[in-house]
Amino acid sequence: MRRYLAAAQQLMLPLFFALSLCGQAQSQTDASAWPAGKPIKVVVPFPAGSGSDALARLIGQKVTEQTGSPVIIENKPGAGTMIGAQAVAKAPADGYTLLYTIVVTHTQNPHLYKKLPYDPFKDFTPILQLVRSATVLVANKNAPFNTTAELIAYAKANPGKLNYASFSPGSTSHLNAEILKMQAGIDISHVPYKGTADATRALLAGDVQLYFDGTATAVTSAKAGMLKLLGPATEKRLRVLPDLPTLDEQGIKGLNIVGWQGLFAPGNLNPVLAERVATVFRNALNSPEVLKTIEAQGNDVSGAGPKEYADIVRKDYERWGAVIKHIGLSLD
Repeated sequence: MRRYLAAAQQLMLPLFFALSLCGQAQSQTDASAWPAGKPIKVVVPFPAGSGSDALARLIGQKVTEQTGSPVIIENKPGAGTMIGAQAVAKAPADGYTLLYTIVVTHTQNPHLYKKLPYDPFKDFTPILQLVRSATVLVANKNAPFNTTAELIAYAKANPGKLNYASFSPGSTSHLNAEILKMQAGIDISHVPYKGTADATRALLAGDVQLYFDGTATAVTSAKAGMLKLLGPATEKRLRVLPDLPTLDEQGIKGLNIVGWQGLFAPGNLNPVLAERVATVFRNALNSPEVLKTIEAQGNDVSGAGPKEYADIVRKDYERWGAVIKHIGLSLD
């Protein structure tokens, strides 16, 4: 009996091997056909009209032009990107539901909330890092200071009188201001808003005096004389602001962690399909209109694919974790 079973197993092995190869070939064929004219939903965890939303829509338009598949942008703002992220985490891993988000979702929120409604690694497949971005410390045009040094001197002489905006609790705009407070030894108060548009409006209206704004809106508003530029939170000077010293150059250490915008799929996406999705969106990213828009915003194009992007996410998760632990910040 054992001899017959062994013989049967030997006969079946080539069949199993052939079926396995067929399955792999079918998987690759399905991936190469994606999106096959089907709609692609891209969840943006920010309000319509925000900088991330506008760029996501432009890239989506280029994907549609390239593939013929409609790209539907679905805005799900709130809870520091967690509402939108949770929706994608629960979606089928088929390449037709994606998350367009920023660094906060996967590298900051996990350290800020003990009860996070998603796992930043198990529930997502990194697809493509689209943009490397920065924030710039800006002040209301009527603020009684013009430089970072003057800001610090004023804040020390008037503790608790200055307010700073963030586009959500625990966001980069919030954490950078907390690092500024710690490093400069000043007392300024946090006023969180629902999205970048609301935070920018509050600064321009004078409801708050300070804000770590995105490069695009900071530069545009400064050129219009609507606010004051104090310094970028970057490792090196910005290409669009070559004469403005970084905050690190001005003696404020720790404000040099570059942010990013990127694309994620639900967890356990087929690696072949992940590469296909990355290729399609990278082609859209590299279109002249998108490149021009990103450069005009003062940001850098990335294009890092699934494996490289996964490494970036992990490293930034550890870096922001160290910062948040040092500050002792918790949002639960």
